[in-house]
Amino acid sequence: MRRGHLDSLRRNPGGTLARYRIEEYVRWEDIDAAGIINYQAYLRFFALAEAEMLRSAGLHYGFLVEKLGIWLPRVRVECEFYRPVKLDELLVVETFFSRIGRTSIHLDFAVRRKASPEEIVATGKYVLVCVRQGDFQPIPVPGELRDRVRAYVEPPSSGGTSPGP
Repeated sequence: MRRGHLDSLRRNPGGTLARYRIEEYVRWEDIDAAGIINYQAYLRFFALAEAEMLRSAGLHYGFLVEKLGIWLPRVRVECEFYRPVKLDELLVVETFFSRIGRTSIHLDFAVRRKASPEEIVATGKYVLVCVRQGDFQPIPVPGELRDRVRAYVEPPSSGGTSPGP
């Protein structure tokens, strides 16, 4: 049950919507012997949220590769775990851009239980670098990519992914 949508409760300073959300159940293959979510499952959730957010902005991978001629490899992946999550819990993964630099993009994630959305169970971050196909040399983030993801940019100082007290 994967559904994606813009989060109407969060807005960036310009007043436009800033976060994209998907919902995904914790599946059997996501848990470990202790019966809780395995750390690597969060990377699957992050990848789903990233792909669906980019698709919603008209930036499916085919467009990035074939039209813009770029790849966006991850050069850094972070994940912090705050609360255990169990099999069949429905999670909401919020994603947004906290920074778009000259050649890099920072993509942040906040994971919550659908049943208790006030509590963050995990956070994550990707740093992606825009590279030219073939030689993997960093290049400036294309203006068209910047324009299409503008609605998902949220400054990191907004308290975005911190779990709070």
